[in-house]
Amino acid sequence: MTSQVSSPAEKTDGALVGEQRTPGDGGGGKEVRRLDRVIIRFAGDSGDGMQLTGDRFTSETASFGNDLSTLPNFPAEIRAPAGTLPGVSSFQLHFADHDILTPGDAPNVLVAMNPAALKANIGDVPRGAEIIVNTDEFTKRPMAKVGYATSPLEDGSLEAYNVHPVPLTTLTIEALKEFGLSRKEAERSKNMFALGLLSWMYHRPTEGTEKFLRSKFAKKPDIAEANVTAFRAGWNFGETTEDFATSYEVAPATKAFPTGTYRNISGNLALSYGLVAASQQADLPLYLGSYPITPASDILHELSKHKNFGVRTFQAEDEIAGIGAALGAAFGGSLAVTTTSGPGVALKSETIGLAVSLELPLLIVDIQRGGPSTGLPTKTEQADLLQAMYGRNGEAPVPIVAPKTPADCFDAALDAARIALTYRTPVFLLSDGYLANGSEPWRIPDVDELPDLRVQFASGPNHQLADGTEVFWPYKRDEQTLARPWAVPGTPGLEHRIGGIEKQDGTGNISYDPANHDFMVRTRQAKVDGIEVPDVEVDDPSGQARTLVVGWGSTYGPITAAVRRVRGAGAHIAQAHLRHLNPFPRNLGEVLRRYDNVVVPEMNLGQLSTLLRAKYLVDARSHTQVSGMPFKAEQLAEVFKEAIND
Repeated sequence: MTSQVSSPAEKTDGALVGEQRTPGDGGGGKEVRRLDRVIIRFAGDSGDGMQLTGDRFTSETASFGNDLSTLPNFPAEIRAPAGTLPGVSSFQLHFADHDILTPGDAPNVLVAMNPAALKANIGDVPRGAEIIVNTDEFTKRPMAKVGYATSPLEDGSLEAYNVHPVPLTTLTIEALKEFGLSRKEAERSKNMFALGLLSWMYHRPTEGTEKFLRSKFAKKPDIAEANVTAFRAGWNFGETTEDFATSYEVAPATKAFPTGTYRNISGNLALSYGLVAASQQADLPLYLGSYPITPASDILHELSKHKNFGVRTFQAEDEIAGIGAALGAAFGGSLAVTTTSGPGVALKSETIGLAVSLELPLLIVDIQRGGPSTGLPTKTEQADLLQAMYGRNGEAPVPIVAPKTPADCFDAALDAARIALTYRTPVFLLSDGYLANGSEPWRIPDVDELPDLRVQFASGPNHQLADGTEVFWPYKRDEQTLARPWAVPGTPGLEHRIGGIEKQDGTGNISYDPANHDFMVRTRQAKVDGIEVPDVEVDDPSGQARTLVVGWGSTYGPITAAVRRVRGAGAHIAQAHLRHLNPFPRNLGEVLRRYDNVVVPEMNLGQLSTLLRAKYLVDARSHTQVSGMPFKAEQLAEVFKEAIND
């Protein structure tokens, strides 16, 4: 869904500042409270449809015009044991009438579809929050599965919360009795009942969801109408029941966005669109050689839909075949991409080294996840930075680009393509599970705003021998970029040798000469070192800060939200965020030396701080987390306050 915004940009901190009440203007004469932001978490079994429920609520919220940020969280198992803690799936949505940066630290509303969902999430719910519980599931056996000796709905353990006991399953079955469905079939629609109830509570649009359901189940019209009916029943229940005496309004965030047309977008979808846009701007066919792996598979799925843009996708039998095919496509003149996660990067490392040696453009998209080995396939982490930097044999430098938000994945893909095509080099694009699955509003750019990425292929001889003969030298370099010519196979007169054995400078002949190898290694490093990247920008509004926070990738949202909180408390703090991690921006060393304290929050054990210490000899203070979950803003705010006071 898209929405139009025509107000000027005006961004403020995302702090809850209270509410306005309007008695008697809600449905059925109920009270309506106006809030500036809300955080909702849907939680249930992995088969309860929590991701679909959250996605639909998000889509309607985006169409309404709120700023938003989401955090899907689901098990790695395809079908985890029902009713168990490992099988809990959740979807958190933070939406507001102003600019926000994170999915929120803690939910204001928890929808718990069973005892496991309640137990797995109650620790995150603050006192006074609202909890909507499906009471039908709080029977002896489901509670015993998660260690509840007595019902938490009856033993007083939830007295600190505003609990709404709702028999979601029973109400759904009753609403669908006219459809003649079995009990099991009717139960599957209880997530739509919950969605209808929450849509009533927060005045969300409904037409889009009903249209979506009829489209999704177009081949099963009875199922489609059953889901629509359950959705409407949930809405009507909220409007008529006495337990929900209040509904809430969160106004559109028109002041938070620059003028334009917006849509809700996830990181993987934005990255896919960025790759398609890059191929169009380069006037090159896009080739993806890939092997399915969580959380990168969505890119393969999405790009396979865009053959009309000249996109060709190849699902290989393994990771090595995927990147091998992509590198072959690069040799053939395509914008070549391979997508994977950390384990796949390990398998692709030899071919990445080959791409460095061949000096061909290739995008390696690494959607990072918790490791090592299989690790936490559906959880997020930033632990592949050093792997991207050094994870190959020999001296094999590769540029690294990292997006900071889901929407920024689009621009980062274009930037990575620019570097690969201009400098004839493989490029790492480091996203992660948090960005890949999370979503936010994205302003759809005009085509005129996109960079021109067109390249010139070699077309004829480029070197004259002493006897006057004109020949083609495949390793004769551009004086500015040090890029070698890109010669498309089959072009007459441009025949040349490729392979992983070291080449002679200029001629491209195989060479074992020590001096030549030394020269080629240093030249490839100089090419990467010379890549043009923008200077890092420092956000230091007062100019009085002595503490600088440096981040990269998906930590941008939590860091920026925490910095706003610290400044809101009257302290001075500066912030810099890195998109380019190899090479670093040229002014980075000077920026780091301007501050007494440098704090580097990362979802690893300190990989960027290690690089900064090594290169710039600064005492970078590392703050790390490897829990599979993103940082919380309040947690980082406390860390920053401690650094300021040291």
